[in-house]
Amino acid sequence: MQNNDSYQERSKRFFTLQQTPDLFAPATEEDKAQQVLTKPSVSFFKDAMARLRRNKLAMLCLGIIIVIALVAFIAPIIYPYSYTKQDVTAQYLKPFEYSAKEQAKIAKGENIFPHIMGTDNLGRDYAIRVIYGTRISLMVGFIAAVIVVIIGIIYGSISGYFGGKVDLIMMRIVDIIYSLPDVLIVILLSVAIKDIVSQSKNELVIKLGAGMISIFIVFGLLYWVGMARQVRGQILSIKEQEFVLAARASGAGARRIIFKHLVPNCISVIIITAAMQIPSAIFTESFLSFMGMGVSIPMPSLGSLASDARIGLVSHPFLLIFPALTIFLIVLSFNLLGNGLRDAFDPKLRN
Repeated sequence: MQNNDSYQERSKRFFTLQQTPDLFAPATEEDKAQQVLTKPSVSFFKDAMARLRRNKLAMLCLGIIIVIALVAFIAPIIYPYSYTKQDVTAQYLKPFEYSAKEQAKIAKGENIFPHIMGTDNLGRDYAIRVIYGTRISLMVGFIAAVIVVIIGIIYGSISGYFGGKVDLIMMRIVDIIYSLPDVLIVILLSVAIKDIVSQSKNELVIKLGAGMISIFIVFGLLYWVGMARQVRGQILSIKEQEFVLAARASGAGARRIIFKHLVPNCISVIIITAAMQIPSAIFTESFLSFMGMGVSIPMPSLGSLASDARIGLVSHPFLLIFPALTIFLIVLSFNLLGNGLRDAFDPKLRN
């Protein structure tokens, strides 16, 4: 009888939604533990960086890039040899080999720093020339990435935000630029800029030469189109979302909406595209220097060093191995790091 009454009482309480004091009992420690967040809230960028750090291959490549950059920019300060100093008595020395003059100095008790990578056909230390060539390649890669990012973001964001006829015209210009042969333009610009460089009194312009300046101009004219397309595609997909509508309703102009709201939401695409652009620019510079359209003599480049090494390829193969191996390490490391960044910034791969 008592069980039946309690059943009726519970049924009545259920159907009438009557609240009883036992429903407001203090939570137990077990109930409190279930409310604790299992994973702290982090921003998208911090989460991507954490996943990048878990990618051992990408972090190894980042370490290789940092070591190469430190050697390229710090080693010339403490290295005892110059990339222009010639010694006709020390031609084609093998790695860690001394010339007869240097051996005589060592016999007298003098300390002679070894030629780590040997010497070239003019007796110049090859290690310092490879180091300077690496510096040139890294500078070209990073400068090209900056040019591509700036022009590509501005062009792609304007095209994607305004759409319609503006987007149609701007994208047709991109299609035209895609069809232009970059090597031919570099050759034409090299011829056109040669007179300007010869008359210039700026030491940096003289060292870079017409070929290198034309390479930078070509990067500014042609190589930003990929970035522009990526940014445009991202902005087309997010410009109709609620936060953009709220910004318009609050009276924000097109410039503020683009650079304050839209571009920051494209940061992952920008980082990935820029990281993949660096090895492409380095390889392009090395190829053009190999063809004789890079930095001016005697400033070395990895491509020009590889080109000069063809003369004694059979008898002195190390002259080609060192610059080729450096190009290989730089390009491969940047490509694998770019793949790691792409995986880290892809929201679909989030755990």
